[in-house]
Amino acid sequence: MIYVVSDLHFNHNKEFIYAPRGFTNVQDMNNTIIQNFNKIVKFDDDVYILGDLMLGGADKQAEGLELIAALNGKLHLVRGNHDTEKRWAAYKELHNVVEMDNAIYLNYRKYHFYMSHFPTMTANLEKESLHQCTINLYGHTHQTTNFYNEIPFMYHVGLDSHNMAPVLLDDAIEEMKRKVIECKNELGEEPETIVPRCDKCVYDFISCKDNDKDGKCKTYRRDPPDGGYYG
Repeated sequence: MIYVVSDLHFNHNKEFIYAPRGFTNVQDMNNTIIQNFNKIVKFDDDVYILGDLMLGGADKQAEGLELIAALNGKLHLVRGNHDTEKRWAAYKELHNVVEMDNAIYLNYRKYHFYMSHFPTMTANLEKESLHQCTINLYGHTHQTTNFYNEIPFMYHVGLDSHNMAPVLLDDAIEEMKRKVIECKNELGEEPETIVPRCDKCVYDFISCKDNDKDGKCKTYRRDPPDGGYYG
């Protein structure tokens, strides 16, 4: 399974962080994050954490690292604005960290994700399908809603909008697909329903111009023809 999350803020002992999350102190926040995380994530799951894992001074670094080390799963880390040089170097030594970068690309179920700490405009609304664009998964904003300015391909994965727990990537995809339909309906375009895709075509089945009676794509199509994806 693949999960995504952001902005753990372990040991960030500021009321403006833990109070809006429903806690009276940072210790309760730390403990709840670990409990919620490990309740759903198994040891062999992949978890993409999009920045801002922990805070606190040098005297708190060892404690913060222990909290991260207590998380289940194989951790793929994207660097956030609070992930300082010293913290970033220390993350590399953790047993459960398998990947670290400033941003991460992921191809999954023929969707194309650009995972960053900061919200990033990666596509436009002119194409028919989420398969035809690069989807941005992001954190940083601490918003309590899941979309950036209601844009279907910019999805917030931070704890603040997901009940203090990681979100399953498959669930995020389904929510984005529903958001596309909602946006098209609001724009007065023909209402749609979520439909299956062709095996090879980038289009949804309803939009594919080249499927046979069994719903299989007769020819491989790549749009745009250079093999990239719209953005």
